[in-house]
Amino acid sequence: MRLTVLCAICACMIATVPALAGEKVALVRVDKSDRRLQLIGDGKVLQSYSITLGGDPLGHKHQEGDQRTPEGRYVLDWRNPNSIAHKSIHISYPNADDLAAAKARNVDAGGMIMIHGQPNGFGWWGWLLQLVDWTDGCIAVTDSDMDEIWAMVADGTPIEIER
Repeated sequence: MRLTVLCAICACMIATVPALAGEKVALVRVDKSDRRLQLIGDGKVLQSYSITLGGDPLGHKHQEGDQRTPEGRYVLDWRNPNSIAHKSIHISYPNADDLAAAKARNVDAGGMIMIHGQPNGFGWWGWLLQLVDWTDGCIAVTDSDMDEIWAMVADGTPIEIER
């Protein structure tokens, strides 16, 4: 079942999102090899989305500019409704282990890894962009999928990113 969200000012439709019937998203799980992002609640998959990753997606992110998506357990810690892509939710990379590993290699660990929609103005061709890994290490979904994720996932939700 889906729920239509209306703007209280003009009564126009803002988004259509899944109705969760009181279910809470407890975990976001990303499987890089399957290119899937799942919202998990009450021990089951509530929603599943196709994703794209960075241009060099194999392996864990090691440094700024390597176009890899980190692997491990992080937290979705803040969001940006006005990002350069259609909404974005920040992943708490780098953690202390990532910083220590980068320091040992004498490189910058990088950061600003997000779940986000398509670049602003290009949402209409999101279906095409979802066919190729194009981000700098972020996790990209279509704009409509980002609207659902945005509505369903609270700040502070853990995210597990798996190979």
